Amino acid sequence: MKNLQRKRILVTGGAGFLGSHLCERLLNEGHDVLCVDNFFTGAKENIIPLLDNPHFEVLRHDVTFPLYVEVDEIYNLACPASPVHYQFDPVQTTKTSVLGAINMLGLAKRTRAKIFQASTSEVYGDPQVHPQPEEYRGHVNPNGLRACYDEGKRCAETLFFDYRRQHGLRIKVARIFNTYGPKMLPNDGRVISNFIVQALRGEPITVYGDGLQTRSFCYVDDLIEGFLRLMNSPDDLPGPINLGNPGEFTILELAQKVLSMTGSKSKIVFKPLPKDDPLQRRPDISLAREQLRWEPKIKLEEGLIKTIAYFDKLLKAGRTAKSFAKPVIHPAAEAQSLRLNF
Repeated sequence: MKNLQRKRILVTGGAGFLGSHLCERLLNEGHDVLCVDNFFTGAKENIIPLLDNPHFEVLRHDVTFPLYVEVDEIYNLACPASPVHYQFDPVQTTKTSVLGAINMLGLAKRTRAKIFQASTSEVYGDPQVHPQPEEYRGHVNPNGLRACYDEGKRCAETLFFDYRRQHGLRIKVARIFNTYGPKMLPNDGRVISNFIVQALRGEPITVYGDGLQTRSFCYVDDLIEGFLRLMNSPDDLPGPINLGNPGEFTILELAQKVLSMTGSKSKIVFKPLPKDDPLQRRPDISLAREQLRWEPKIKLEEGLIKTIAYFDKLLKAGRTAKSFAKPVIHPAAEAQSLRLNF
């Protein structure tokens, strides 16, 4: 690396969809990367290509337990991010967001590391303001099926900003909107992976509601670029900052686009809309454009081509789904004292 000191960077959730892409990018930037994951939704296959890199390490660990390592920067991405997974064990989901934030903030406080929190557009709930700017405080059901994720991430943001005010931590908070690309799980319940896998298998395309609800889809490479730009921005820009693609599509438009691009003969079927499912979701990225000089570059069609190719290869190899179970807690972590780092 020219004119750049190699950093020791911790990525929690580093074997997940976003985490594995981030680990790869950080290694390409010339840093030492410690990937921490309990492999609940993270997949070893996502990081196998990185294992030969001498600057990459992997640790099986659950962030609801303290972690004692020496690092310069922390990216806290650990948390199930799709309804299928975060509703499987909602109590653990809330613990991961809240206790995980406390433990990583405690680590950042001890090591004086800069710390990044992967928050979510779900903090806006089913929004009554469209598109959603960072100033909007949201419309969230605190008792609903999605609350374990929505409120867990909202509490994590609170903790981050209180640690900044009380302890002077250097924090970065990104609110991530719908993201897609290679390394998504085929059974994670997200709309793009669902549609592509169903189309490639020739199964009915499942559209919930009338399909007129809208989403904005950001390709993973664009999002990771936003992560790095935010992390490398001045300390007086803590966020929260929306990171997502402002291009807006109805779910029905997406289904038709996937059918066309895969050449599938699948039929579209309609099912009842899940409770609390947002009817609109689109980021206002004015702040990211102004402060980070960032906006997505990859169009939906271009990103879908890459994502369809990934799932096609996955299915042809016979890896039709990744089973998941309860979060795995490493015995060593389970035996640790519950004393936190604050």
